[in-house]
Amino acid sequence: IMPRSKEIQEQMRTEVIEIYQSGKGYKAISKALGLQRTTVRAIIHKWQKHGTVVNLPRSGRPTKITPRAQRRLIREVTKDPRTTSKELQASLASIKVSVHDSTIRKRLGKNGLHGRFPRRKPLLSKKNIRARLNFAKKHLNDCQDFWENTLWTDETKVELFGRQMSRYIWRKRNTAFQKKNIIPTVKYGGGSVMVWGCFAASGPGRLAVIDGTMNSTVYQKILKENVRPSVRQLKLKRSWVLQQDNDPKHTSKSTSEWLKKNKMKTLEWPSQSPDLNPIEMLWHDLKKAVHARKPSNKAELQHFCKDEWAKIPPERCKRLIASYRKRLIAVIAAKGGPTSY
Repeated sequence: IMPRSKEIQEQMRTEVIEIYQSGKGYKAISKALGLQRTTVRAIIHKWQKHGTVVNLPRSGRPTKITPRAQRRLIREVTKDPRTTSKELQASLASIKVSVHDSTIRKRLGKNGLHGRFPRRKPLLSKKNIRARLNFAKKHLNDCQDFWENTLWTDETKVELFGRQMSRYIWRKRNTAFQKKNIIPTVKYGGGSVMVWGCFAASGPGRLAVIDGTMNSTVYQKILKENVRPSVRQLKLKRSWVLQQDNDPKHTSKSTSEWLKKNKMKTLEWPSQSPDLNPIEMLWHDLKKAVHARKPSNKAELQHFCKDEWAKIPPERCKRLIASYRKRLIAVIAAKGGPTSY
């Protein structure tokens, strides 16, 4: 078998020619160098025809995208990643370079630039970025016990027919409207439920379904009915802290007074920071599990939400909190900007 290194290959070919010139035949050369006889013959024929054993330039269609055009492509997508291949095609046409847009995509791909759906992240103001960075630096060296005695909370909406229903299917022609090949829809989206949940390192706490419009009064009622029972259930220490985001219902004057009256210490929280709340990972788990059960109405949706929330393994919660410091490090590395969490 021929060695893969270019230098070794050329050295081997040179040895073939030297042995051939000494009067040896194909069979002897093949045995001496451990090469296939057909390989030996091909090397000798090439030497006899071209007088060399090095790789010769291969003929082929010359590229339409010149080095100058390539630099232009890279410069434009670096400046504005949202530039489309059609727009780049028009840009090259302005410098008399006519290529198909698929050629442009391939050339960008060879330079490590690939088309991807952009990630959705909260819009961050300079104030938000500064607050996130300050939070991460302030809490970077907090002991693990502090995070393990934090009750993480949040609200989310679970839809009856969520985005998970939108995906490719495999079907034959003229079967588009067979029951198995359609996505069922209900007028006005089929409904959804808003839920409030909490968890700690020791496991999931209570999950409450929010009836009607969420306001400060409703929020305080949810806290009253679910926070302390969850704290007892999860066996948090007396020094436990309540985490909540900066939704106006959470930070209103009446809610702040209620929290103070009920002696609930809250964690100062930077706005626009879902990536700092590990409950977001549990919401993802919950929605995936609920939709896998294919609820057909709101009553089933509510029941499945509560059922699947209670099934979340304590080990999953423990791992999320054990790695919390990594989130803070990511925020600091991003200088307060968006992270991969």
